[in-house]
Amino acid sequence: MHRRHFLQSITAAGAMAALPAGAAAPLPPRKPRRLHPGDTVGLIEPAGFTHDAYDLGDVKATIAGMGLVPKVAPHVAARYGYLAGTDAERAADVNAMFADDGVKAIFAIRGGWGCARILPLLDWTLIRAHPKLLVGFSDITALHMAIAAKAGFTTIHGPVAASAWGKLSWDSFRALAFEGAAPTYRPPELPEDRLAPRAGRTRTFRSGKATGRLLGGNLTVLSALVGTAYLPDFSGAILFIEDTNEAEYRIDRMLTQLTLAGILGRVAGVAFGQCTDCVADGVSYGGFTLSEVLQQHFGPLGVPAFQGALFGHVPNQFSLPEGARAEIDADAGTIRILEPAVA
Repeated sequence: MHRRHFLQSITAAGAMAALPAGAAAPLPPRKPRRLHPGDTVGLIEPAGFTHDAYDLGDVKATIAGMGLVPKVAPHVAARYGYLAGTDAERAADVNAMFADDGVKAIFAIRGGWGCARILPLLDWTLIRAHPKLLVGFSDITALHMAIAAKAGFTTIHGPVAASAWGKLSWDSFRALAFEGAAPTYRPPELPEDRLAPRAGRTRTFRSGKATGRLLGGNLTVLSALVGTAYLPDFSGAILFIEDTNEAEYRIDRMLTQLTLAGILGRVAGVAFGQCTDCVADGVSYGGFTLSEVLQQHFGPLGVPAFQGALFGHVPNQFSLPEGARAEIDADAGTIRILEPAVA
């Protein structure tokens, strides 16, 4: 069968499916409270560990620079192989921060791998009763998705606490978390010595605008949750995804999995962010480029889709409110937030 026809067939099959296996039915949307200067925020390591104690000092200085007071979870200094403590220890830190009424938001210090391992150990009744902003990206996608599925309140896909927090990152986060704003994210105008600048440009796979609640994050982590109870229903959602260090064929494989699971066929639109170092080793003149892979998967969906939004494994990135309603314009490459992420 011709590849294009095959992709159209599996897309249609996914669209006809009922709720994807394991996906949780949507919960009524709820919003955490906004942040104020002087608030205490929790620092957790639900995945990888911090190598150097001095790095933790830098993280606390960053949080203080936001006008917030850092509270370090008890097991942050722990180590268990490549994880920041045992599954039970890391889960206990997450539960404790949600239970602590003095903690107003929770920042993941870093990503890595390990968040999915603690999902069955989290107290979802407790977490549902204490909606708080959870901030982070990469492996933290597992927590964002689980909260969307199990607790139903908004979180922020944005830099982890150990990120650089440049001006663009900080301004974007402050607008969402402190001001309760609903910004429009546009491709940034980046200085470049070219007659026709390429930096910041987006690529449109299917024209148009789409509206829905923002759901997504790291493609590798999200695809690994397919078939579990920790993935929300993507019906009518704006799917946003990014990745790093994944060859084109692995991006292809993961998007095929989302199609076969009935997820891609249910979304209202797609915003693909940055895919850092997503090139196979060596030269393969017969291989597909990343954009060709994305076109093959997103084009047949018949919904607005584009590539190049500024989120992912990059020094500066937009903060996106998971679960909040937004509108994408695939021709302009914009993401317009339609409601505050916080109360």
